[in-house]
Amino acid sequence: MKKNLNSKIALIIAVLVVFVYGIFGVPSGFTGKSLTEALTKRIHLGLDLRGGAHLILQVVVAEAVNAETDNAAGRIQQDLKAANLSFTQVYKPDPAKPEVIRVEGTAPAKSTTVRSTLDTKYSGQYDLAGGGADNTWTLTLKPTERTTLEKKTVQQAIETIRDRVDTLGVSEPVIQEYGLGRNQILVELPGIDDLDRVKSIIQSTARLEIHAVVGGPYPDEQAALASVGGVVPPDEVIKHGSGALATGSDADSVYVLQRISIVAGSDFRSADPGTDQNGLRNVRFTLTNEAGDRFYEYTSANVGRSMAVVMGDRVREVATIKDKIRDTGEINGSFTVDEVTVLSKMLRTGALPASLLYLEDRTVGASLGADSIREGVTAAIVGVLVVMAFMLFYYRGSGINADLALFLNLVILLGFMGFTGSTLTLPGIAGVILTIGMGVDSNVLIFERIREEVRAGKAPAAAVDQGFGHAWITIVDTHVTTIVSAAILFLFGTGPVKGFAVTLTFGLAANLFTAVYVSRVIFDAHLNKMKPGEMVSI
Repeated sequence: MKKNLNSKIALIIAVLVVFVYGIFGVPSGFTGKSLTEALTKRIHLGLDLRGGAHLILQVVVAEAVNAETDNAAGRIQQDLKAANLSFTQVYKPDPAKPEVIRVEGTAPAKSTTVRSTLDTKYSGQYDLAGGGADNTWTLTLKPTERTTLEKKTVQQAIETIRDRVDTLGVSEPVIQEYGLGRNQILVELPGIDDLDRVKSIIQSTARLEIHAVVGGPYPDEQAALASVGGVVPPDEVIKHGSGALATGSDADSVYVLQRISIVAGSDFRSADPGTDQNGLRNVRFTLTNEAGDRFYEYTSANVGRSMAVVMGDRVREVATIKDKIRDTGEINGSFTVDEVTVLSKMLRTGALPASLLYLEDRTVGASLGADSIREGVTAAIVGVLVVMAFMLFYYRGSGINADLALFLNLVILLGFMGFTGSTLTLPGIAGVILTIGMGVDSNVLIFERIREEVRAGKAPAAAVDQGFGHAWITIVDTHVTTIVSAAILFLFGTGPVKGFAVTLTFGLAANLFTAVYVSRVIFDAHLNKMKPGEMVSI
């Protein structure tokens, strides 16, 4: 009995057309060059094929903890003043333990009020202890809060770096948490071979802060220490100046600053390069409303005093407060064009709450990527041709069936990558080759089962029906277990490994369609044309 296969054939043709469109889109022509250009626009090449920059960065999360507790110490001072509670000082007693804040000199008669004030505002983040005869209170950042802050810091770093990298015009950059190290970031920028330029953009993510100047400039740290009696107070810190921007000369200088910043990088809403009334380059900035109120309160009370712009843990500029400032201001200095552009860009896109260390940085040359493409594509073509030749030789007429299904499998896989804008990497090509092997494996299972049924004396139609029916469960089992393994690689692997997992997973899904559905339709179409008594060629 002949089967009506029109609807099934129409479905296969529709799938073929859709995924061919996914590969090429609508090309400008049908020459080899125009098709290649259309293909490269739809399927992007990864770092290992196209060449580019590869970096692994360590986020110094301890700095974020330090910045958080510095800000908390400043808020505690404001809260105690707002509640009319006296105190001697609020500081962090041990630089090696930035999570600890100490409040000293509160009035014994106000202990209950002090505890209530601190408990109400800070019990969610800090463990509160003290309040005894020495009138000292200790707030310690909770371990869970520290862990949350560290994770948040890494994510903020990833987002900020991505914003900065976008200015380079990189297509398909990989910027993600590096799974092989704690608090590390993987950055891969295909097509970028100027590593110094990449570093200059990423280095500009150093945290920017404005601090009150206690003293300086001093020629060295010994002079700075002498100015504070040989021991730096807990609420102060020593910072070096970075040459001409801070001192007007190339000599390094040292400043004593208030530890707690007046405003920090996250307080800046926008920033743009400009020039002052003397024609010198500067950066004009706008603060958030909350930071503007805080800055206004400080500058109003400190007209005539100095404040320092600290960037990358160095003093970049020291300015005298000439008038009260609310939410807008200027950073003036001997900036070059690049410096003023980078600084404004850094403030505009947001600053990191922690600095970065380079653990690894290298470039992959375009020639190496071209070699990888050539060798990978050659391996894939040779593999396909050898497999197709084997199927034709070993399974005769049925080998054509397997080869057609294999061709459609590759079209579906590449079309999927084109539709999703996937990035093809060298491991991704390996996934394609492995998919070819898995596809052939499915055909082998089906064909051998059909052979067994033919040897048992069954008619061709019954043998084909039994062959597909019995092999189906085995094929599903093998594909599901492999897809689970690929899913684990995708969840825990880095960029190239994920590329391998994606191509392998969708290739296997396509193979279930081609090896079972498409092959069955081809067999049924052949059976419809066979004469009575004719045996299937297998």
